[in-house]
Amino acid sequence: MLKPYACHPDNSRGRQFDEVISTFRSPFQRDRDRIIHASAFRRLKHKTQVFVEHEGDYYRTRLTHTIEVAQVARTIGGALGLNQELAEAVALAHDLGHPPFGHTGEDALAVLMQPYGGFDHNAQAIRIVTRLERHYADFDGLNLTWETLEGIAKHNGPVVAPVSYALADFNAEYDLELDSYASAEAQVAAFSDDIAYNHHDLHDGLRAGLFSEADLMELPVTGPAFAEVDALYSDLDPMRRRHEALRRVFGVMVEDVIAIARTRLQAADPQSVDEIRALGKPVIRFSKKLFMELKAIRAFLFERMYRAPSVMVERARVTKMIEDLFPLFMADPGLLPDEWHEDLQAIGDDTALARLVLDYVAGMTDRFAIQEHRRLCG
Repeated sequence: MLKPYACHPDNSRGRQFDEVISTFRSPFQRDRDRIIHASAFRRLKHKTQVFVEHEGDYYRTRLTHTIEVAQVARTIGGALGLNQELAEAVALAHDLGHPPFGHTGEDALAVLMQPYGGFDHNAQAIRIVTRLERHYADFDGLNLTWETLEGIAKHNGPVVAPVSYALADFNAEYDLELDSYASAEAQVAAFSDDIAYNHHDLHDGLRAGLFSEADLMELPVTGPAFAEVDALYSDLDPMRRRHEALRRVFGVMVEDVIAIARTRLQAADPQSVDEIRALGKPVIRFSKKLFMELKAIRAFLFERMYRAPSVMVERARVTKMIEDLFPLFMADPGLLPDEWHEDLQAIGDDTALARLVLDYVAGMTDRFAIQEHRRLCG
């Protein structure tokens, strides 16, 4: 049932290290399973989306967000005749490289790592799945297929200079063709990420009381969704009303991406995944109209949610934690856990040390970072 432009498992470029082919799982199913069983995947349970881990059990975490992204990716991939297993694998791995405290933690580490080759969560995800997961006898990492690695590295589009060291180092030994677009499956994973966070940030912001349904009725997409619900259900209780409206917003985004992708694929008529990569433009995207409407919603969320006073207080607090912990481990690497000391023996300079410290700090969950800061810094 796969379209010619889909990633066909029989045509996979294979793995960095040869393995016996599974008799009952496709290469991309195998990738998906390895990602789910990875230590870094389990840690997503206690990593932040917007709200710091301890603030409430109802808010999304990186793990629940990732599951939502994977669900959307399978839906869109199936509707377009793409390889759902590959789209799901990329979706499940796309946030593995996020440090504690969401984008706030990433921003802090990016500043700290500027002298040492930079930091980017997509590049760190590549480092995790190719180096830091150490469970298999024959190789470090998960030994994922080339297509899944390409999707993790390039789902947001071609990677241009400056390339973070974590991706540049791996790409030098296993070329992911960073200057081209990724497969349609990887592009689906990227837009599934946009759809998921556009939807759940509205939901979480409402639950946190940072804005109200009345505010959303003034915005494009969300306003018509609430109006439609009100026309159909005159006396719906507030929680059901909210859910019914936001599920309509969700549906608008998914249906728009599918419709636009079908039009662009029909016009380009690619006959292979390599033709998708060579198009020089994405085939998966929102319509111009919806893109502008979502831009207005994101601007609203930026002002009312991501930069809300209560959120900014937390941003400052957790930024300080990262800014305390990183130089502390740099000054005294012996504070790293015993299992990291073997890697310390190979450290030759400050850059290598900074990259090792980054691997440790970026791998922390929110709660562990808070506990370590309390233990080491008071």
